[in-house]
Amino acid sequence: MSLRATLERCSLALCMVALAATAAGQDAADAVHDDKISVKAIAEVAVKSSEGGRETLHLEPADRVVPGDEVIYTLEIRNTTAMVRPPPTVDYPIPEHMRYIADSAVGAGAVVSYSIDGGRTFAPPEELFVTGEDDKKRPAAAEDYTHIRWRLKHILKGNSVAFARFRAIVK
Repeated sequence: MSLRATLERCSLALCMVALAATAAGQDAADAVHDDKISVKAIAEVAVKSSEGGRETLHLEPADRVVPGDEVIYTLEIRNTTAMVRPPPTVDYPIPEHMRYIADSAVGAGAVVSYSIDGGRTFAPPEELFVTGEDDKKRPAAAEDYTHIRWRLKHILKGNSVAFARFRAIVK
């Protein structure tokens, strides 16, 4: 199944994209901490085109990607009820076949943290350390991250949506 087909199929579910969760070995429903919040992930690639001598850049679905391609993931974090919801926390597993691009995770009004242990614990980058081959601890690098967490600072009004985004490169 193509990445686009998987994303379209999962967009109807109240869970994270099954492809990414499966790749990370996690149940997608565990990624959202509120059953009234749905998350739809959209994977796209930036494509350059030229019209009338002017070069433009636009996003297209990431139907087929090859190693080295940069994929832009946009998460639509939606309050599915008519009621105001407290600020949600959303965890997203970095797909196994992708390498996170440092400092690319953003979300308006969100605190971003990362996991290096499969989503069990999260911390800001400066607090993450891994043990190297020489048994010495070193600061974790972006390629060590397994999950991203967005902790939104603001409530979600009824039937509203917030956005988060990150970029990754196909391994």
